[in-house]
Amino acid sequence: MKTSLALLATVLSSVSSLVVPRANPKTTHAYANGRLFNIDGKTQYFAGTNTWWLGHLMSDADVETAVSEIASTGLKVTRVWGFGNVNTAAGNENSVYFQILNETLPGGQQINMNANGIARLDSAVYTAEKYGIQLVLPMLNNWGDLGGIATYTTAFGGNATSFYTDAKSQAAYRNYIEFVVNRYKNTNAIFAWELCNEPRCHGCDTSVIYNWASETSAFIKSLDPTHMVTLGDEGWMAPPTGDGSYAYSGAEGVDFIKNLGISTLDYGTFHMYPDQWGYNFTWGNTWIEQHDAAGKAAGKPVVLEEYGAPYANNKTAITLPWQNTIVQDTSIAYDSYWQFATVLPSGTNDADNYAISYNTAVGSDYQTLFIQHAKAMAAKPAVANQ
Repeated sequence: MKTSLALLATVLSSVSSLVVPRANPKTTHAYANGRLFNIDGKTQYFAGTNTWWLGHLMSDADVETAVSEIASTGLKVTRVWGFGNVNTAAGNENSVYFQILNETLPGGQQINMNANGIARLDSAVYTAEKYGIQLVLPMLNNWGDLGGIATYTTAFGGNATSFYTDAKSQAAYRNYIEFVVNRYKNTNAIFAWELCNEPRCHGCDTSVIYNWASETSAFIKSLDPTHMVTLGDEGWMAPPTGDGSYAYSGAEGVDFIKNLGISTLDYGTFHMYPDQWGYNFTWGNTWIEQHDAAGKAAGKPVVLEEYGAPYANNKTAITLPWQNTIVQDTSIAYDSYWQFATVLPSGTNDADNYAISYNTAVGSDYQTLFIQHAKAMAAKPAVANQ
């Protein structure tokens, strides 16, 4: 295994030198400044969004449409899946995927350099840089969508909990991280590298995720000390914090407060879906304030990375109070609604029930929750240490 991994590392190194072309950048590398971020050369509050699908669009025109509308909205960051795994190319010829994981391959993995491969992520990065938008790139998914942890365990054995300590899976995961980081670290399109979308280790001691996050973030920093690194977790808390209910039970193996102490993680993330977790919507304000307090205690920025309402007719009624809490009562550095949607030239539509479509009409959900909120965040006085 050592020989094949060494061979793979050589291959990945040569491939990763094919750096995405540089646009005329409007941005500089963002960094944490106290509890806020310096982005575009200014320490400020701002708003972002999620477009997981941006690097999986086959049309450059679709990418251009989405990114240009995000920029015109006044958003500064969008979160895009930097992963896309399959275990075999067969049957995936018409899908976008970035790597194959299979022990029959040298080193157990292979980057997809075809038209439906890494070139699609290149397009997202290039276009983001062109429009001055920065990307958060998770390089792994806890869930099965687009080939998450399950594609590693299918290839190398184990399960969703053993993955974090399995030598073969971790070697392959780090190879992929190295490829992605080296490919894009010289662009101005990267806001942060993210370890995983919503990592969980159900029933595990919180030390498993803590140790994995510590070691993996340190590895990324060794490759790229310039860009920020974050975990991508949902912000679960563990006793003695909270009332012991699901979000505070530690059942998913994540301790947000403990993980904030990892020196090679630049900021904390949390997500918020009260309807999925068994809480009422007003509890969301408490969840926001608790994470803000944790960030204040740690002296680090905290980001509400995903939130939204699944109902077509009352998204503003549910979500606007959360945004008001963020703007008026906390130092949450930025927040990202899940998710942005729009009409794309190709007709591709990856919207879910939470999505809000681009719409500049006064009074629309988009105008209220995206455009006006971005303005409110930008207008908020920035004090780095608060």
